[in-house]
Amino acid sequence: MTVGMLGLRTVVYPAPDLAAAKLWWTAVLGIEPYFDEPFYVGYEVGGYELALDPDGDPADGPIVYWGVEDAAAAEARLVEAGAEPHTPCREVGGGIEVAVVRNPVGDLVGVIRNPHFEIP
Repeated sequence: MTVGMLGLRTVVYPAPDLAAAKLWWTAVLGIEPYFDEPFYVGYEVGGYELALDPDGDPADGPIVYWGVEDAAAAEARLVEAGAEPHTPCREVGGGIEVAVVRNPVGDLVGVIRNPHFEIP
């Protein structure tokens, strides 16, 4: 049973102090975010997404999202393989769907279907 991962797409860092995190990442990356809202800040870095989530839990650490063609099906296959659901599959805007599971060793694994993603 394979999940059909297409490659890395996004890493989301918890950012309880969103302003401080945005200031730091903007300085480190040397670019402004392309998406900047109180609920999510996103940077395009080499064709991939580096994001800041003010609602993310620092205890969980960053979540890496793997590209898939069907987020709900990938989530189901990961659960069948022994993962526990963490954040159910949902649409987050623009036709983008994400889900997060916790694998058997405790890591969070995200899947994302992003119809706008193009490999540079």
